[in-house]
This record gives sequence, structure tokens and C-alpha cells, in this order.
Amino acid sequence: MPDMSTRTTQPLSPTMGRRAAMTGSAMAAAFCAGQSWGRVTKPHDISAIMPLPLPLTQPVLANPVTPIRVTDPKPVPADTLAEWMVFKRRFISADGRVIDTHNGGVSHSEGQGWAMLFAATCDDRATFDLLHGWTQQHLQRGFDHLHAWRYRPNAAVPVDDQNNATDGDVWIAAALGRAAWRWGRPELAERGRAIAHDILHVLLREAGPRLVLLPGAEGFTRPGSLTVNPSYYAFPALEELAALAPSPLWSRLIADGHALLDDARFGPYKLSPDWLLIDRATGAVSPHPNWPARFSYDAIRVPLWLAWSGEHYSVVAESFARYWNIYQTNPPAWVDLNTNASANYPAPSGMLAIGRIATVLSQRETKQPPVIGFPELRTSPDYYSAALIMLSRCAWHECRSMV
Repeated sequence: MPDMSTRTTQPLSPTMGRRAAMTGSAMAAAFCAGQSWGRVTKPHDISAIMPLPLPLTQPVLANPVTPIRVTDPKPVPADTLAEWMVFKRRFISADGRVIDTHNGGVSHSEGQGWAMLFAATCDDRATFDLLHGWTQQHLQRGFDHLHAWRYRPNAAVPVDDQNNATDGDVWIAAALGRAAWRWGRPELAERGRAIAHDILHVLLREAGPRLVLLPGAEGFTRPGSLTVNPSYYAFPALEELAALAPSPLWSRLIADGHALLDDARFGPYKLSPDWLLIDRATGAVSPHPNWPARFSYDAIRVPLWLAWSGEHYSVVAESFARYWNIYQTNPPAWVDLNTNASANYPAPSGMLAIGRIATVLSQRETKQPPVIGFPELRTSPDYYSAALIMLSRCAWHECRSMV
């Protein structure tokens, strides 16, 4: 087994994108699990995967692409539209590739899915089609409807790993459903529905009493345990997939995901770690030993998803709000949930955007309509921080009616 210690113990740069930090660690998890994070050369054997309790054949619906929460597109604020233009100029190539500017110019299914969602939300059909076309051409796997997680433009084989990243697939499918509903394009709904079906077939496992969402198809299971990333439970997107591809499995996955996050809070601040280890027999959770036990670049998204889906008064969200209020204007980029040590550099602007939403929503007695001064995209050090700002703007745009 190769020595992965340098990949799991080095501190993150204050401007390092989350996916850059994940890459070596995800590989370490795969090696430590005795499985390869390598190229998949044949379709998954569905019979070897957890038997699904219900058939996945979907009924024909009169209006199959109406999201659960967003029933009528509200006009997007002018400042958000302007920031979307900044995001496009800085991070999207002419052919529709989202560029991770702090990770060697690579692209990820996650970034494609987020940008597709931004385009659909901002009614930018031309950019959506560019993004979707590039994603289909370069990332879609040949044996199912999921997507390879990474594209390296300067490599001899740009997509040398056919494993998927579940959050990328979730957001791509949700964006397709949203675009189909907004622009009356049923072909996009069918593509999103096909991705949602494969998420249900390939990426769910039982762990104790819970249905669990794997971070990817390969490398995250062992006979006695599962590796889970709490931030992949993107509840607003999962809710849209439940409307796009109806199955009782979605409601169970969402409910079990909330219960998982309730249990997976550690340290004096009771925060989610970036990565979890789950006992397959009992469902017991602990910070994953292959990663530092940190609330960091991944876990920062947990409170955003909760706020976006209207769960901003949950114990998980309130724990984060209390933590954030302690630091006020100068929170660290991460905190260790075992030792309480924290980064000696501040959280970047994308994290600050999420913190501001959580802080406002935690003030239950607010009588005036809350106003959030989001960081500007020009202040973001890289793609990931800019994406968090745009996600925060989209969330705030849609969750203000819940305040």
C-alpha cells in the first residue's frame, strides 16, 4: 500500500479549491479500501448492487418537470445577473468548459453542473446549451448516464478516470430538469431523468437503518464500512430530482440524509466533517480516519444546502450559525473537530457568503426583510470560491420567501 500520509495531513492553501484537495485524499481512500480508483472498463453489474425495494420504472406524468420548491421563476436580481456575467468571463471557456483556475485548469462534473444551474436560473439559454453540450461530449460515460468526474485539458487522455462524482451528477440532473421546465424542452427532462435513475441504481447503499448516498461508484465501499461526504447531500437538488424522476427512494434518501447529518456532528462546535466513515451494520458514524477531521472546504456546503431547502432552523444549521458568530468577521478556513485547532489563514470569500446567509437566517426575531451584502466575485481567489458565491446567491434568491 502506498504511503498516503502526505496527501492527508498537509494543510490546505488558503486559496486552494476544494476539488484540488479532494483528489489525493479520494485516491487514498480507494487504496486504503483495497479498491482501485482507476478506469472503469465495463458497465456496473446492477445485480451486485443493493437490491432496490421498489421498481424504478417511472409513471408518465402530466407535468413531469415541475420542481418541488420553485413553482414560478422569480426575476433574478440585477446584481446576481451581473455577477453571473463575471463568472462566465472568468471561468467558462468559449466552448462551454468550466475552468478550475486553481487546480491546473482542469474541469469537473461538479463545476459543469453548478454552471448549468446558474445559467438556467439566470435564463441564459445560450450558455446553458454550451455547457450541456461540452459536458455530454467530454464527460458522459459510455455505459450509463453518469459522468466522469474530471477533465484534464493538457493530458494525453483528458478523461483518464471514468469514476463519477455524485454531487456533479446530482447537480447536472437538477439543472437539466430546471432548464426543461423553464424553457419547455422535454428532451432535457429526459436526459436529467436518465441521470437520476442511474443515481438511484448505482449510488445507494444500506448502512444500518439508513439509505446512504455514495460519493462515487468506485472506491468508497468496504465489507464493513462506507465512506460518505456529507456535503454531497445537496438537498435542494435532490428535491428537484424527486420531482423529475419520482420514486419513494428519494424521500427516504432525503430523510435519512437529514438524520445522518444530525448524528454526524463533532467537536465543541458540533460541526460536520468533510468526510465520514459509516458502519454498514449499525449505521454508526465517525470522522473518516483517512482525512483530517475538519470542517473545511467540503463541509462548508452543508449549511448552505440546509438553508436553501428551508432547514435553516435544524440543529445542524444552528450549530454552524453559532460557530460562525463566534468568529464574526474573521473566521478561519477550517477547524479541526478533534483538537479544535484552526487554520492560520482566513476563510475565502465563498465561505463568507455562506456564513452570511446562515447568520441572517439564525436571527429568528428579524422584523425587517433581511439584506445580505454578498462578497463580489472579483474578490474570489479561484473558481471554487466564486462558485460558492453564486450558489449562495441562487440559494438566497429562492429561500427568501421561507424567512
